[in-house]
Amino acid sequence: MIANHDIQLYDVRQPEEVAQGKIPTSINVPLGQLEAALKMDAGTFQETYKSQMPKREEANIVFQCRSGVRSATALETARNLGFSKVRHYKGG
Repeated sequence: MIANHDIQLYDVRQPEEVAQGKIPTSINVPLGQLEAALKMDAGTFQETYKSQMPKREEANIVFQCRSGVRSATALETARNLGFSKVRHYKGG
């Protein structure tokens, strides 16, 4: 998906962790901010995260973290907000 530029990869780790290394093209939205971020209007999301707001029906939304625990929580949060096709990168 990364090679095909067909992914919206959200890194839900804390900024300090991301500063130590990240997957290129990933967007940092810390888990503690995720629910509020997914409820933002598109303009506010763009301004805050320098990325387009994901759409609920998109199938290329993937969450990742260090070990997979936070990304699984992010997956549940997004699904509860109507993002039915989201995925997470198991194991981190």
